[in-house]
Amino acid sequence: MNLIKPIVALTASAALLTACAEPAAEKSTETKANTEKAKITVYTSEPEAKVDEINKAFMAKNPNIQVEVFRAGTGDLNARIESEKKTGKVGADILWAADAPTFETYAKAGDLAKLEKLDTKSVKSEAKDPNGFYVGTRFIPTVIAYNTKDITDAPKSWADLTDPKYLDKLVLPDPAVSGAAAFNAAAWKNDPALGEEWIKKLGENKPMIAKSNGPASQEIASGSRPVGIVVDYLVRDLAVKGSPIAVAYPTEGAPYITEPAGIFKDSANQDAATKYLEYLISKEGQELAVKQNYLPVREDAGSPKDAPALKDIKLMKQDMEKITADKKAATAAFQDAMK
Repeated sequence: MNLIKPIVALTASAALLTACAEPAAEKSTETKANTEKAKITVYTSEPEAKVDEINKAFMAKNPNIQVEVFRAGTGDLNARIESEKKTGKVGADILWAADAPTFETYAKAGDLAKLEKLDTKSVKSEAKDPNGFYVGTRFIPTVIAYNTKDITDAPKSWADLTDPKYLDKLVLPDPAVSGAAAFNAAAWKNDPALGEEWIKKLGENKPMIAKSNGPASQEIASGSRPVGIVVDYLVRDLAVKGSPIAVAYPTEGAPYITEPAGIFKDSANQDAATKYLEYLISKEGQELAVKQNYLPVREDAGSPKDAPALKDIKLMKQDMEKITADKKAATAAFQDAMK
């Protein structure tokens, strides 16, 4: 069950000090600021163990900010947000999820605050919203993964995956659940070298559709479905634990997401939320991302062990406007092709 998870609780002494504050308005405000924690709620698709590690590090540097997390797939997060918008206001201060088109939609609807106080000078341009409503926090290419025990001649391209020899051997995440998978469906559909025809041919190999990237990567590592499409950091996560899994960066280019973060305009905790985003893109925050096997959005944070530098990966050229506009239709086309 996905529930809001409090990372730390307010102390009883903080509440007591606030209750005993002097009645003068100025003094009361000062005492409250000094004794109460600001509380921010983050809606995220980030894996639970990773976000817990990040929040622990953030709160060690910012002891006056309490972080609560609601974690779900991007599709489920979007459904929750839309429901909350209809009944009142969004329950989150921050959205930190898979793909930029999700944030483009919220920005156009007027739901996001402009990040005017956030210094993004050290962030690579590919991870920045030119309009300033969100910022990427890591580069996550989608790649071909394969089981090294079962596959001796690994596929090298997206086109290779349509070879009949991969019939009943493929696994893919569901774009209706995974924000990255929905983004990829639109990226592939709008790529001139692939397009909807490639998606249809891929479907002819009857791939298993896993709920998300995590279960898909497990199917590959177990050999149940020895070839698949997943985000690259999961391959590194499993390989370092000894699983027989490796990555192939497709020759046509890898679609990628930047797992952006943004602040809802109606948040009453704009300053605390901005501090959270500051940490995510800081050198320390990005070095932690690298430790967690992500490719960073800064040049000065290094790269994960056994991972190529971002500059050495061929990335797909992505028209964000087209992908944003076509994501729903591409998801439907993808699901239809996989039946």
